[in-house]
Amino acid sequence: MDEPRSIVIVGGGLAAVHAVESLRDQEYAGRLTLVCREPHAPYERPPLSKGYLAGKDDRDAAFPHDAGWYRDNDVTLRLGEAATDLRLDERVVVLDSGESLGYDRLLVATGASPRTLQIPGIEKALTLRTIDDSERLKAAMAEGKRLAVIGGGWIGLEVAATAHQAGMEVVVLEAGGRPLGHLLGPVVADHVAAIHAKNGVEIRTGVQVEEVVDGGVRTADGMVAADLVLLAVGATPTSGLAEAAGLDVDGGIVVDERLQTSDPHVFAAGDVANAHNTALGQRLRVEHWDNAIRQGKLAGRTMLGLEGGYDWQPYFFTDQFDFSMEYVGRNAPDDEAVLRGDVDGGEYVAWWLRDGVVTAGMNVNIWDVNDRIRELVGTKVDPADLTDLR
Repeated sequence: MDEPRSIVIVGGGLAAVHAVESLRDQEYAGRLTLVCREPHAPYERPPLSKGYLAGKDDRDAAFPHDAGWYRDNDVTLRLGEAATDLRLDERVVVLDSGESLGYDRLLVATGASPRTLQIPGIEKALTLRTIDDSERLKAAMAEGKRLAVIGGGWIGLEVAATAHQAGMEVVVLEAGGRPLGHLLGPVVADHVAAIHAKNGVEIRTGVQVEEVVDGGVRTADGMVAADLVLLAVGATPTSGLAEAAGLDVDGGIVVDERLQTSDPHVFAAGDVANAHNTALGQRLRVEHWDNAIRQGKLAGRTMLGLEGGYDWQPYFFTDQFDFSMEYVGRNAPDDEAVLRGDVDGGEYVAWWLRDGVVTAGMNVNIWDVNDRIRELVGTKVDPADLTDLR
């Protein structure tokens, strides 16, 4: 392909902004337009359930760049505008205003949207995806006394910890047998749940939520009182634009290891991309901060025809009470879990193995060992040789 004269990026998260950075780092001098449905420039999402929600982080800290940076790098920001139609044959993106933007390359980085429940009153529950959502939740937390969180995943538990530390009573309503059980397996998931219980968060499992009402949540087992309800049952890729255009979509926009879609002029990155990972030999859709950054950088290279591929292990981190961790890899719930270190004291490394191969590793309150964990993930080891790496 010839070097593109015009690149359009649709999306306002970290994948989008890091694609912009990458393109300019490669000295791409063509026209560069970023279309974002939100009225804000691209920002980071981890603070929304942690420091920013808690009032510890300044709002500006969530934004990698101010408006001046985009001007200095000759990036046209189309904020508060939505892409409503993608015409592949014409290489045109249509905005909600009716205006058409032509492109030689297009990056779809539209992220994901909060999953909902088809139950009465669900519109009464708050969700957390955007910085505006975080501000609404923060304001509601300041007025409320008791929070019910529907869902025991990462976002639900992070908000539960933040809200409890802000003085709220918190109850987590989890449909499964344990929070995070489908992600971490029973051993480590039970340890995380125990940390919340020790700090005063009530966790109820096997809960069937039937209705959100004024004053709380109605479940199959009765009423759960709350003056604030957060729905946190996961997210779905925002892939409607791509699907309507005829791109391959299967649990996200299907892309190869270079993040190229079924149309050679269109790429996808971040939460919306179901990408072929060469390190694991399978397609993955990953909703984490590190992946959005790295895929954005990769897309900036591959849209210009440069070398690069999706060849890294997934990574994420969380902070909940005194549980701070980094995780690398991709384990299955039934993988063997091996814990090394002081588990009761909250300083340990968790390893997951399948047929003797390390599928993932997680360091809990032990730092400067993540690089070594990355080296071991994907290798075959004797469990007796695994340590906490200190």
